[in-house]
Amino acid sequence: MISVLLADDEHLIRGAMAALLALEDDLIIAGQAATGGEAVQMARALTPDVALLDLQLPDIDGIAVAEQINPICRTVIVTSHGLPGHLKRALSAGVRGFLSKTVSADILATVVRTVHGGGRYVDPQLAAEAISIGDSPLTPREATVLALAATGAPIDDIARRASLSPGTVRNYLSSAAGKLNAVNRHEAARTAQAFGWI
Repeated sequence: MISVLLADDEHLIRGAMAALLALEDDLIIAGQAATGGEAVQMARALTPDVALLDLQLPDIDGIAVAEQINPICRTVIVTSHGLPGHLKRALSAGVRGFLSKTVSADILATVVRTVHGGGRYVDPQLAAEAISIGDSPLTPREATVLALAATGAPIDDIARRASLSPGTVRNYLSSAAGKLNAVNRHEAARTAQAFGWI
């Protein structure tokens, strides 16, 4: 039997996945979590074979959860927000599968088996998009400052939260906007978000 941990903050989706996977003879639902923190605790307590993680959990995102539990079990991201940057970040974090919530129950069960057996599965369309778009041109610091700017925070707040001077924040934002061919930080943030780079 392959034990599976499910983490999704939407109760209906989590319950539907559990019900569908429980119909498979070789799969058993070890636990269900509604937050990233719960998923980490359950993975440590239950040591499942595979964890299916929603990308956008309310406290810790699915990729961050995967980084914490990868030594315990293999991980798969199941999302309705599959952007190329998210895929690349997930693969860098050791995630073994990345797929859309629109897949059939048969594919979901097959992916669990594939990942449990040591294989990988990435949604083919998302993989093609990630390859065609390429890597983020932003440095880690530019991405951090741009993510803070995406919240609408003023320069002084961004500087305080990033432990930088306002002038340095302006330089990072200007550099990021230039790299993304954006007219201002707001457009740069929208572009970076659209590709999943922040």
